[in-house]
Amino acid sequence: MKARKGLVNLKSKKLSIRKQCNLLSINRGVLYYQPIGESALNLELMRVMDPHLLEYPTEGVKSLVYFLEDQGYTVNHKRVRRLFKVMGHLTQYRLRNLTKQGLAKYIKPYLLRNLKITRANQVWCTDITYIPMRNGFMYLTAIIDVYSRKILSWGLSNSMTKDWCISVLQEAIDSYGKPEIVNSDQGSQYTSKKWTEVLTSQVIKISMDGKGRATDNAWIERFWKTIKVNYIYLNPENNGLELYRGIQKYIGYYNLKTHHTTKQKPSLRYQESILRNAA
Repeated sequence: MKARKGLVNLKSKKLSIRKQCNLLSINRGVLYYQPIGESALNLELMRVMDPHLLEYPTEGVKSLVYFLEDQGYTVNHKRVRRLFKVMGHLTQYRLRNLTKQGLAKYIKPYLLRNLKITRANQVWCTDITYIPMRNGFMYLTAIIDVYSRKILSWGLSNSMTKDWCISVLQEAIDSYGKPEIVNSDQGSQYTSKKWTEVLTSQVIKISMDGKGRATDNAWIERFWKTIKVNYIYLNPENNGLELYRGIQKYIGYYNLKTHHTTKQKPSLRYQESILRNAA
């Protein structure tokens, strides 16, 4: 796998930026890490909340207040609601469309319902998830090919910006060609002029989950659960550089191991499909 995986934002007290870039084989211009200024208590609360929400995504603010109280933490709903926003978590249930009017014109319909996905590069999905570390947290985004379940590109950042998401998407396109459809949720990174223009300029159809419907993007959601349960929670890293290396290693392993759904290795299934459709 390529060493450079999208924009990587990290900082190490022991290594200079130049040395970090040399280790990762990436351009020094893509490192823009600024420490996340959360208290030790907030970081601890988020580390407790994240695996619980991964297992029970319908839990809301009040449920988490009670859950944390049972774990010995005295918190109010205001703190939990704020941490939900920091983590990028939206309780998964049907609700009214509350998207800001200024972004409404960029919301697209969900195109995957009843669609038979039969080949690689037919549908890609993308999303962002919160990643806890020992002394902070970062965000992970990835592009997954739905047919093969192969992770095509990914990136770490300390902020959820549209430019970062576009960079990871563009890397996947540069490496694997363009898909027919890209599916995402209705987050602000995707309901933006910039994201829309990048896809429409390359004649890629844009699909978006229904508001509050996590199952519409189940493929990437399942990968988040896989990487968190099998790597992140078992190996909390000290800093962004360690996290980057660990995720890089795990995704390499994931792409080359037999997937429980397809019964094939994602990388092999992807390559076979590309060769079959090129013939």
